[in-house]
Amino acid sequence: MKRDLFFLPFTWALPKLLLLAALLSAAGLSPQPTVADEGHRTDRSSKQPPNVILIFIDDLGYGDVGFNGATGPRTPHLDQMATEGMLFTDFYVGCPVCSGSRTALLTGIHYQRLNMDAVLFPNSQKGLHPNEVTIAEMLGAIGYRTTCIGKWHLGHLPPCLPTMQGFDSYYGIPYSNDMWIDPANKLSEQIVLREGITLEQLQSGHKHMNWVPLMRDEEIIEYPADQTTLTKRYTEEAVKWIRARKEESFFLYLAHNMPHAPVFASKEFQGRSAGGRYGDVIEEVDWSVGKIITALKEAGVEKNTLVVFTSDNGPWSMFGPHGGTTGPLRGEKGTSWEGGFRVPGIFRWPGRIKPGVVDALAANLDLYATFASLAKGREPKKKPGYISKDLSGVLLRSEPSPRKTWFYGAAYRSGNYKIHLTTKKRSSNPDTRKREPVGRHNQPLLFDLSKDIGERINIAADHPEIVARLVKEMAEFRSGN
Repeated sequence: MKRDLFFLPFTWALPKLLLLAALLSAAGLSPQPTVADEGHRTDRSSKQPPNVILIFIDDLGYGDVGFNGATGPRTPHLDQMATEGMLFTDFYVGCPVCSGSRTALLTGIHYQRLNMDAVLFPNSQKGLHPNEVTIAEMLGAIGYRTTCIGKWHLGHLPPCLPTMQGFDSYYGIPYSNDMWIDPANKLSEQIVLREGITLEQLQSGHKHMNWVPLMRDEEIIEYPADQTTLTKRYTEEAVKWIRARKEESFFLYLAHNMPHAPVFASKEFQGRSAGGRYGDVIEEVDWSVGKIITALKEAGVEKNTLVVFTSDNGPWSMFGPHGGTTGPLRGEKGTSWEGGFRVPGIFRWPGRIKPGVVDALAANLDLYATFASLAKGREPKKKPGYISKDLSGVLLRSEPSPRKTWFYGAAYRSGNYKIHLTTKKRSSNPDTRKREPVGRHNQPLLFDLSKDIGERINIAADHPEIVARLVKEMAEFRSGN
């Protein structure tokens, strides 16, 4: 199978560790001790390659979490994770929408280089080519057990499903939760049917927006999936898997469907948050993070496990109360403003990663090289388009970040400066979903993100030499990697 795709930009000085400590204190939480809690198993040798857990959230905004200033939803577990780990202020995604971001994440390559689409649909004829070597395949080749739980969105049919892309098992929804079922998917003999749907209706081509299938491995096991229970069930599945793999090296890719619209929360979380229904969803995701950390402690593998938390792109803020916020950043999902590309990024590995805040560039496509370095896996360095940067020096030895530039498709960042060749802005009215026309700038816009994280002050006229340099660098990037 083959495919193709598209792109977009962000910045904000995060509250530092003192603010995080205050948040944790207010929530009744504290940083984790440096020794195993009484009654827990002793952690495996730190000489072994680390387990890796990648928690990937859908449409979580830069400003949707407490450590970035959220005032509605409470995120005590994420705030504690940020205090105990390394928090990146300038963490980017490879695409401001779903499939493109996941392509970059799992391959270390911008999606355009792989002829992928930015967003796949249940009627899409594309998917991540099975010849591409994913993080799961790289780690599996050196003995890791691997699983994908949650949203996939890189092809919902063979040969593009997770179990055909390096994962030993899969449990989740194959694409975004606002889509529909493809009758071509294989149905389990034990499928659970809900909402009065019959097997005959499914087999005759039934489709319904926002009714999506739940899959295990390559089969649909529930339709339509009960979305109010997904965050809880994904978490329970992940905890069970951690317990079963505690004696082995493992890679767990936990990709929540929430808070992508339409938003759903379990009964236990409905109406709890000061942030409304969207806040309820965020608080349940935060609860899930807490359950994962607890499971690691109880399994005795906390100190040999790297946990990474991030989002696939910025929030879908056009949905108002059912969408997120970018905090001080401009734009949202689907734009080349910072609010589309810059997301929360936390790395936690007790005893190995020194807690702190890093004001430096890093990206989700850098996870490939980083995991390979830590696990002694093999990178596809000769693969055209592979530009993943190894962040292990930053994480373990406080070295400067190797990433100095970032490509947004229609924009480009070098150091603190960023140019926009074209810009667009989605409407804030979710009923129309209209967009302003894309505007091309004869003189590219130029912003200094170190002073203007909100991208409000265009300084291009004052610095034509910087504009020219970034235009040249951007052209070289496009013609090369």
